[in-house]
Amino acid sequence: MMFFAGLGGFMGTCLRFLTGKMCAVVTSSLFPWATFIVNMVGSFLIGLFLAWAERGGMLSPAMNLFLVTGFCGGLTTFSSFADDIYLMLEQRHWLLFVLYAGLTFVLGLVMVCLGRWVAK
Repeated sequence: MMFFAGLGGFMGTCLRFLTGKMCAVVTSSLFPWATFIVNMVGSFLIGLFLAWAERGGMLSPAMNLFLVTGFCGGLTTFSSFADDIYLMLEQRHWLLFVLYAGLTFVLGLVMVCLGRWVAK
């Protein structure tokens, strides 16, 4: 079973890496777009996958490990989020701090709800 979580984690981590590279090419903003994007996408997907799992029979235990624990765990980067917040505070980017922390929290919750709604 650990294989499924590891394979999903590998794929999620690769997507997170590629998102970071893409954002570095597309924008030079101080706002951490790559972390924000993967957290929003990951929040939506985990809401979707968990809603499917709760329905019973829609996700096998192995697929749940692959998608939720592995893929979403590898994709989302809340540890990077915490470091981004720390750096914004340290550098006194107050507006970016409030926008980033507030949007990440509120939109992350909205995306989980949206994922669960789409699954229904």
